[in-house]
Amino acid sequence: MFIRSGELVIILGGKIKIRHHLFKSLRLLLMVMIIVSGMIPCLIIRGVVLKSNEGHIVSFKMAEIQNQCTILGNQASSSGLMSGGVSETFDAELTQFSNIYNGRVLVIDRSYKIVDDTYGTDIGKTVISGDVVRCFEGESISRYDDKNSYIEITTPIQETTSGKTVGVLLASISTDNILSIQDNLEQTIDIVVITALVVLAVLSFFASMYIMRPMNRMTKAVQSMTESYDEDYLHEETFAETKRFSEAFNKMIERFKVLDESRQEFVSNVSHELKTPITSMKVLADSLLAQEEVPAELYREFMADMSEEIERENKIINDLLSLVKMDKTTTDMNIENLNINEVVERILKRLRPIAEKQNIEVLFESFRPVEAEIDETKFSLCVSNLVENAIKYNHENGWVHVSLNADHKFFYLKVTDSGIGIPKEAQEHIFERFYRVDKSHSREIGGTGLGLAIARNSVIMHRGAIKVYSEEGEGTTFTVRMPLKYVASAK
Repeated sequence: MFIRSGELVIILGGKIKIRHHLFKSLRLLLMVMIIVSGMIPCLIIRGVVLKSNEGHIVSFKMAEIQNQCTILGNQASSSGLMSGGVSETFDAELTQFSNIYNGRVLVIDRSYKIVDDTYGTDIGKTVISGDVVRCFEGESISRYDDKNSYIEITTPIQETTSGKTVGVLLASISTDNILSIQDNLEQTIDIVVITALVVLAVLSFFASMYIMRPMNRMTKAVQSMTESYDEDYLHEETFAETKRFSEAFNKMIERFKVLDESRQEFVSNVSHELKTPITSMKVLADSLLAQEEVPAELYREFMADMSEEIERENKIINDLLSLVKMDKTTTDMNIENLNINEVVERILKRLRPIAEKQNIEVLFESFRPVEAEIDETKFSLCVSNLVENAIKYNHENGWVHVSLNADHKFFYLKVTDSGIGIPKEAQEHIFERFYRVDKSHSREIGGTGLGLAIARNSVIMHRGAIKVYSEEGEGTTFTVRMPLKYVASAK
C-alpha cells in the first residue's frame, strides 16, 4: 500500500486497486479534524508544562544557591579571608558546597583578584566582569544560561561592622541535573501524548463511523429510489442536519412526482391533440374518396376544414419547437437594441383579430418610449403567449389591458385581463411546462399547456422576472420585468 498523488494504491494478492480522491473522503476529514483538534491542546500543554517546570526548578535552584552563597559570604567576612588570613574551615565549606552543587566558587577581593578557588587553578588571577563590578556596588546578580547549562550567582561579601563590600563570591553551578529531570519529564509527557494520540485515533474512527452511518443510509436510500418513485421516503432523523436534508429531499421527490405526473398527462394530451387533427383529416379525405362527382363547393369546404386541422397541428408542433429552443443556452440569443413600444404594437396588431372574434377589446398604454437590448423572437413569444392566454381565458365582451413603463434600469410590461382567473392553488404551478389549469383540455379553449412555460423561459433568458396576480372570476395580471441592457451569464 502506498499513496500516489492523492490516490491510495492498495496491492492485494498481486492485484492493484486504486481508490481515487482519498483526501476528498468526508470520513477521513472528520478523523483528521478530531485528531488534530485533540492533539493541538496536548502539544500546547506539553510545551507549557515543560517550560513552566524548567522555570520553577531553575528559580528554586537559584534561590537555594543564592541563600548558600550569602551564608558563605558571611563566613568569608568573619574568617578574615578578605584581610589576608587563611581559614581551613572556610575552604572546607567551599569544597563541600562545590561538591554538593557540582559547581565552582571563586572569592574575589576589592582589587578584582581571585583569593580562593575551589578548583585551585586561578588563584591570584584578575577577574574583570560586569556582574562582579555591579556586585561590588552592592547588587546581587543571578543568571541562568540555558544554552551552556549553568547558573551563575554573584554575592557581595560585606564587613559585619561597617557593611562595606570587601569582596565578591562568584558561584557557577552546573544544571545537568535539571536537564536530566527535564528529559525524564519530557519522556513521560511524550508517552502521555502518544497514548492520547492513539486514543484520539480510535475515538475518531468510531466517531466518524457513527457520524457517517446516517449518510451511508441516506446514500443507499437514494440509490434505491433512483429506479422509481415509491412510497418509501427518506426518513433519517439521527441528526438535525440529516433531518433537514431528509425533509428537503422528500420535498424534491414530491416535486419530481408532480412533474412526472404532469409530464405523463402532457404526453397524453399532446398525443391526443396530434392524433385528433390527423383523424379528422383522414375522415374528411375518406369522405371525399367515397363519393363520386363531388361538387367543387364541397371540395372547398372539406379542404378548408382540413386546413384548419393542419393549422391546429402546426401550432402544437411550433409550441413544442419553441420550448426546445428556450432550453438551449444563451449563446442562441440574438440581442438587438430595439424600440419595445413598436415591438409590442406589432404583436398586438397580429392578435387583435383573434380578440375581435370574441368581442374582446385590447388596449395598449405606453407611459414613455422604451429602448432595450432583447432577442426580438423570444420576447415576441413571451408577449404573444401572455396576451393570447388573456384573450382565450376571458369572457365575451371582456378586455385585455397591456401597459409598458420603464425606469433607469428595467422596463416593465403588464398584461391584465377581465377573464376567469386562476385558482390560488394552481398559481405556483402555471409556469411549469407540463402543467395545465384546465384539466379537461377542452377544444373550446384549445392550447397545449406550453404557452406560459415558453413565456417564463423567455423572461429568464433575458435575466428578467415574471409574476402573476389573480382572483377567480375577477381576472389575471402578469407582470414582466426585464433589464434595459442585456448581460450574458458568466461561464
